[in-house]
Parts: sequence; structure tokens; C-alpha cells
Amino acid sequence: MSARRMEGKVAVVTGGGSGIGRAAAVLLARHGAKVCIMDLGEKRAAEAEREIRAAGGEAFVVDVDVSDPKRVEDGIKQAVAKYGGLDFVFANAGINGKLAPIEDLTPDEWDNTITTNLKGTFLSVKYAIPHLKKRGGSIAITSSINGNRAFSMFGASAYSTSKAGQVAFMQMAALELARYKIRVNAICPGAIQTNIDQNTKKDPALKEIEIPVQYPEGAQPLEEGPGSPEQVADLVLFLASEESSHITGTAVYIDGAESLLHG
Repeated sequence: MSARRMEGKVAVVTGGGSGIGRAAAVLLARHGAKVCIMDLGEKRAAEAEREIRAAGGEAFVVDVDVSDPKRVEDGIKQAVAKYGGLDFVFANAGINGKLAPIEDLTPDEWDNTITTNLKGTFLSVKYAIPHLKKRGGSIAITSSINGNRAFSMFGASAYSTSKAGQVAFMQMAALELARYKIRVNAICPGAIQTNIDQNTKKDPALKEIEIPVQYPEGAQPLEEGPGSPEQVADLVLFLASEESSHITGTAVYIDGAESLLHG
């Protein structure tokens, strides 16, 4: 195994109980980070903690809804109180939300997606800044190819808007926080084998707006299939570590060239 790149560092991972978040939390801990897993009170977060501890790592779970300012602020304070500081934030929690034609999407459904994905990112960054300023650090945000390079996820107007907004927010934050030696970057995955589809609701009216598109075989040309959470976790570790010390304000695409076909 390569050197432990996060030895002694403290990391917060939102949505760390499953998918990309869990893979990142496990990998960061394997490389020496003390990890605070923020997730809604689900058993999957506890399972991630147990996996890390069984491998000799350090982690604990905080029950956090990223759309709730108080719970986000309290969660980050708990991480700092337990581990004595903060070095890395992975603002990863998000949902697909309701997929529906714009005229059928309710204001509440729009708000739910925007609030969880975009406001949740803002809150995770906002409340981490006072602690990251003390010794510098890194922030990575899970965005998507959708809303940035690809716009073929029909009915995803709220989701794609939130993902585009995350990239703009990341760029603003990167400039603002550079003086404090805090780097901010976004990760834009394509199709990844996760369970995010469990919180996706598709409106039957979608068939009225979908445009028939036939993609070539091997829609992810590099591997001819979806990526894995572990592949994204490798990128998270790189952006968290000093190996990426001169990288900030950047959206990194990790999609096996999928968006070059779909864009």
C-alpha cells in the first residue's frame, strides 16, 4: 500500500453512509484520516463506521440532515471537538429528487432538490470555514456531469440546476478562500454504481418530453460500463491530500468519457 497520505488529518464526509461517500470515508481512514461520517440516522452509516474501525481506523457517525443549518453546524463542531481540528470536507450528500417536466414539477419538489444539494453544500462549506482557516485544508464537492457537460437526463431541471450551481459556488469559494490556504474543487461523476436512484421519483409525464436518443454501445467508452464508488474515492483522496496542493477552483470529470458522447 502507498504511504498513508492523510496521517493525522481530520475529515468530514457528508452522505458518508453509502455509495461514493462511504467509499471515500473508508479510503480516507485507510490513509490515516480521522473521519466524521455525517448522514441521516441510517444503519448504513453505522456499518461504514464499523468497517473503518475493523480495519484499525478512526471514525464516528453524526446524524445530520445537510439541509438543516443547525444540524450541519453542530455536526462539524462535534468533529472538531472529538478530533481537535478539521483539514478536509467532502460535501457529498445529495439526491436526484423528483424527475418531472418543468410544468409538472411542484415548487416543493424543486425546493427539496435545490435545498438538499445546493444549500446543503453551502452549509457544509460555510460552517467548516472557521475551522479550516486555522491550518488550511481542502474541500471537495460532489457535483455531476449533469448540468455541466450533459443535459440529457430528462426531467432533471432541478437536479441539473443544483449541480451547475455547485460548480459556480465552488469557483467562488476557491477564490475567496485561497488566502487562507483552503483549496476548493468539484468532482463531476458520470454513471457510478451507487444507490442514489433509491431517492429518485419519476413522473409518468416524463414520456411526453423525452427525446428518443440511441447512444452507442459502451456509453462509458473507457470501461464500457458505470464507474465504481472506489474509483471516485481515489480522486477524493487525491484532492484531500497534499499531492494536489496547487489544484483549486477546478471541476474534475470522472466519467470514462461518457459526457463526451452525451454532451
